[in-house]
Amino acid sequence: MVTRNAIVTAARNWLGTPYHHQASLRGAGADCLGLIRGVWRELYGEEPEPMPPYTPDWGSATGSETLLAAASRHLVKLDGVGEARPGDVLVFRMRDRGVAKHAGILTLGDGSGCGLIHAQEGLGVVEITLGLWWRRRAVAAFSFPGVDTTSPLWGEVGAQRTPGEGADHPRSPSHQPFPQRGEGESH
Repeated sequence: MVTRNAIVTAARNWLGTPYHHQASLRGAGADCLGLIRGVWRELYGEEPEPMPPYTPDWGSATGSETLLAAASRHLVKLDGVGEARPGDVLVFRMRDRGVAKHAGILTLGDGSGCGLIHAQEGLGVVEITLGLWWRRRAVAAFSFPGVDTTSPLWGEVGAQRTPGEGADHPRSPSHQPFPQRGEGESH
């Protein structure tokens, strides 16, 4: 059984990998999909299907939701982005009414809330705080298949407290990666 800790650890092993479109080789180059593919290979072995060539603007010309379709074929779709937990894959729509064409892996971050490991052009594979800008663009969440859903969240990702302890427990309002509409926004 795959643990959330194993997923986050595998993703963190890619930190510092340079950005390279269509690549998926830890330490040499990866784009956002290449990161997800590399973590898949570390957890499960061979990729579930060959990766066809894709352009940096994939789906934009045709309006095709290629990334969401592929994620739905191989990952377990969650009911909504608010259900995502560390180790889950988030998919983003970078423009209103644009196609979803970016993905990353949710983490607990550095104590400032949730984080995201993703590959970004010009930066490579980085771990960032999942701020409001990113949360507003998240359109879907998926789990890797066979993820252990019975173990406590905090123990899986290495936090030093027990479930229910502290204001930033995942079930407390202050730790929700996706606040309710209007929450945390200035008007």
